[in-house]
Amino acid sequence: MCYSAQIWADYKKFTRQFGAILSVGEFTRIFWERREGGSPKIPKAIELAFAEPRDEFEAQVKQMIDEAREAELGRIEERVAIQQEKIAEAEVALQKRVTKKSQEIIRVASNRIAAERLKADKLRRTEPAEDDDRIWPGDYTLVMVVEDGRKVIKPMRYQCRLPGWTVADEKAKPGTYNARRDSLRSVWKRLYGYNHGIMVATHFYESVARHDYEQRALTDGERPKSMELEFTPQTGEPLYIPVLWYAWTDGVEELLSCAAITDNPEPEVAMTGHDRTIINIKPEHVDAWLSPDPNNLAAMDEILEDKQHPYYEHRVAA
Repeated sequence: MCYSAQIWADYKKFTRQFGAILSVGEFTRIFWERREGGSPKIPKAIELAFAEPRDEFEAQVKQMIDEAREAELGRIEERVAIQQEKIAEAEVALQKRVTKKSQEIIRVASNRIAAERLKADKLRRTEPAEDDDRIWPGDYTLVMVVEDGRKVIKPMRYQCRLPGWTVADEKAKPGTYNARRDSLRSVWKRLYGYNHGIMVATHFYESVARHDYEQRALTDGERPKSMELEFTPQTGEPLYIPVLWYAWTDGVEELLSCAAITDNPEPEVAMTGHDRTIINIKPEHVDAWLSPDPNNLAAMDEILEDKQHPYYEHRVAA
């Protein structure tokens, strides 16, 4: 399963290639949620794409990003102040008597302050950095859909909350960031043929067992160890990843979320010890994929079957 990818995080790439427009309301909503204390995981690269707005709509999104950043910086300072107070109290206690408890309080509080400071530094950073455009399950990604005949770019969480699910259901089945092709007519039947989107990536990552990667059996007493591999199309072309998405709500909370469709592994991926590969559809099929007919799923099946097969080069990432 594709558990991580480097994506097109700059919406302007979708605009240039596909003529897609921005869903201003959806972008401002997720940053409003962050401003109000929520914790949507939004890649830094998505924010940086709005650093120099070109029109009033982009300026509206940037304003919300700025407000969300300042609100979170304020909360960080509050959390730091709480930890500093704990350190001060523990230091007073140490002056009276040295105890492991007080020393541990100082150690834990100092680590928490350091972690909060790192968060603050990332929020303030204005220069791009490596992996700013990388997503993991639970992170937001950019997805292109069609609304009223127009391509639209929306931020969606990469982990789909299915129709009829509760938050508890999602926690019990956390693997819905990918949708298996062989389960599209069962688990995903309420979305397949209805809610289609495209996510674009440049690399994807998989976790494999080291002994599988080395094509050997575990030795006596050896415990399995995982390793991370980065896969990149040898052609250098982006991957056009078909996704299914859903606009979930319980009447109070709203969530746009999606899942990438996976298939049996490409041979070179299987050789590394992994058993799935995300589907990479041909650019000429994008329009048809985005405008599905639920009464003609065979046409969608054909698009998935007629996928691209670039050779996926890999390297050990971690």
